[in-house]
Amino acid sequence: MEYKNISLLNRALDATNMRQETVSSNIANVNTPGYKAKRVEFESVLQQAMDGTGLRKTNERHFGVSGHNDVTAKIKAQEGNRVGENGNNVAIDTEMAELAANSIHYQALVSQTSAQYNMLRSVLR
Repeated sequence: MEYKNISLLNRALDATNMRQETVSSNIANVNTPGYKAKRVEFESVLQQAMDGTGLRKTNERHFGVSGHNDVTAKIKAQEGNRVGENGNNVAIDTEMAELAANSIHYQALVSQTSAQYNMLRSVLR
């Protein structure tokens, strides 16, 4: 039996964990010359899979998404930040805001996951 909601919630939790690590790495490297901030993309990949606008996987060796199980977070270099004299583009204010938003997002996902398991537990009783 497949539980798509729980599977997607778990993938979203994995993405928020990856985002936490990425933002923490950005903050840790705020003074590292030449460091480029990174961002985690998950929601856009999920939206493309849901809309059917992303690449479709028709063979195991192809790139793309064949179903909700293939939706995974990706780390990409952040574009658009002002680059400092040392080549670093980390904006500490942006990173702290991202950290706070990610924490709220994580708490919401944990709450939703708990609710899904509670409904499943209720059905099993």
